[in-house]
Amino acid sequence: MASALVNVSNELAGIVERLAPHVASIHARRHYPSSGLLWAPDVIVTSDHTIQREEDISITFADGKTTAANLAGRDSGSDLAVLKLAAPVASGVPLVRSDSPKAGELALVLGRSPDSGVNASLGIVSAVSGQWRTWRGGQLDSYIRLDAKLFPHSSGGAVVNARGELIGIATDSLSRIAGIAVPVATVARVTQKLLEKGFVPRGYLGVGIQPVALPEQLLKSLSLSGRSGLMVLMVEPDGPADKAGVLIGDILVSVDDTTVEHPEDLQKYSDSGVIGKRATARFVRGGTIKELSITVGERPRRSA
Repeated sequence: MASALVNVSNELAGIVERLAPHVASIHARRHYPSSGLLWAPDVIVTSDHTIQREEDISITFADGKTTAANLAGRDSGSDLAVLKLAAPVASGVPLVRSDSPKAGELALVLGRSPDSGVNASLGIVSAVSGQWRTWRGGQLDSYIRLDAKLFPHSSGGAVVNARGELIGIATDSLSRIAGIAVPVATVARVTQKLLEKGFVPRGYLGVGIQPVALPEQLLKSLSLSGRSGLMVLMVEPDGPADKAGVLIGDILVSVDDTTVEHPEDLQKYSDSGVIGKRATARFVRGGTIKELSITVGERPRRSA
């Protein structure tokens, strides 16, 4: 038994040592730095909530050297930010990605402090489920909850399994229950968008909505599949819905082939790559079905 534990201990220590060059310390907030992952030779991925200033950002690597970085883009919905380095950095062993973590498997969280160097905490993946929308409005490819401790420097660091494969990026801002690993598939998708545009485009119709139950008689007379719809409480002037003729009081029941009963249904549709496309929206208006053609717009970015 003792030798088995020693072997496990040595394996874990070896993983930390091999992957330490990929984990950097990010200096972009007051009091203490966060961590980041060397995603590509000139690209660092970290947690968006730890980037409290967009200028004068510096990165400290495993060899103790510090270099400047520019903010390439950020996405609060997925809590990811991408930094670009002026010159590429060698990381040694390549990252191997794991897209299918399992509940119960070991998880190592790797962060870096400029004082103590690489930090590691060990736990398990406590829960895994399907696609998950964060409270910030982002869509993660899966929900990965950790029971490993996240130290003050850990957010933005790497989460890896017992084989040293990357599960995702650690964050403590997306759940009040426990730390979350933003899955590696989400990191890849969002990073590509941030490098291309600096933000993640999200579609919108330009309406304020509230779910409402539909009377049984109306469901039968209109042959509706859902039990509820989304009542329009506000129409943004000159927005996509306004241009299409949507009125306050209309009840949205479907967009194209997607039945919408909850705000999350509409948000999921809007984020599914439909920006610029014409959609057929079906509304209940005056007890009858009204079909309108709406061109999905790109949600305006909030000014800083």
